[in-house]
Amino acid sequence: MALKDLLSLRLYTRVARLGSFSAAARESGLAQSQVSRMIAELEASLGARLLSRTTRAVVPTEAGMEFLARMEPILAAVDDAENSVRETGELRGLLRVGMPSTMGIRVVMPRLSAFTERHPLLHLELLLEDRWQDMVKEAVDIGIRVGNLPDLAGTARQIGTMCRVIVASPDYLARHGTPATPADISGHRIVGGPAGAQASSWQFERDGQTTAVDIHPQLSTNDTAGALAAAAGGLGLTSTTSWACAVEIANGALVQLFADWKMAELPVHAYFPLGRTTRMAARAFADFLAQTLNTEPAASNR
Repeated sequence: MALKDLLSLRLYTRVARLGSFSAAARESGLAQSQVSRMIAELEASLGARLLSRTTRAVVPTEAGMEFLARMEPILAAVDDAENSVRETGELRGLLRVGMPSTMGIRVVMPRLSAFTERHPLLHLELLLEDRWQDMVKEAVDIGIRVGNLPDLAGTARQIGTMCRVIVASPDYLARHGTPATPADISGHRIVGGPAGAQASSWQFERDGQTTAVDIHPQLSTNDTAGALAAAAGGLGLTSTTSWACAVEIANGALVQLFADWKMAELPVHAYFPLGRTTRMAARAFADFLAQTLNTEPAASNR
């Protein structure tokens, strides 16, 4: 395979993923006309139209999606082969990471500079979604998820845990009173969020004693940032992770309740959809994140 052919294939995958010739051109440092010409030459050599071009969007055709699904693992393998023989330990290529939005914004991105400085030639693409992506179809190299994992075909590694806490705004507590024990929760409004997804009760433990409190949220959301915004706005108590609410705890927008009681920790997993063929860059990212999660932020502002 000629280097030009390899570049054309890489450019095609980026145009297909970004949905834009201009975006792929900026990313690669080439002129848009060069990228367009190379993709056209690739299509001509394959005898198939890979991209559907309109004035509003560039999207893969059915043949283009099939080609994309088959080509991305091959290009990833080429990157790994090159990385394996480098003595510097630098990683190159594209690494696609899927993770919950709030975790990506509040936990990972503020601490990501050390990883990117270590691997300046590695391009990271973070897909921030609270839903589970089809990781194979979307070519995700590593998925980060909080909570128990469903049955999956790939492999997973637990890289840390997150503590759950109950928080509320000072304004809400001033208006409705501060619950002294978990038993007092029944008299308060509840904001349901992802940290307690599908939960009908909150469980607490102290001195070997376990207490379960039934909850009936007045408002529920599938977005952690939304649940925190609702709680900070005085809508009620919510369950979240100490990582997620660290900013609001620090600035006084939220107050942690029941600091003497412990809630069940949530496992954090790195999920590798390709199993044994997981890329070196994905394993390195999991190692970095495991170190990051090793230091749990202090959430209490009693």
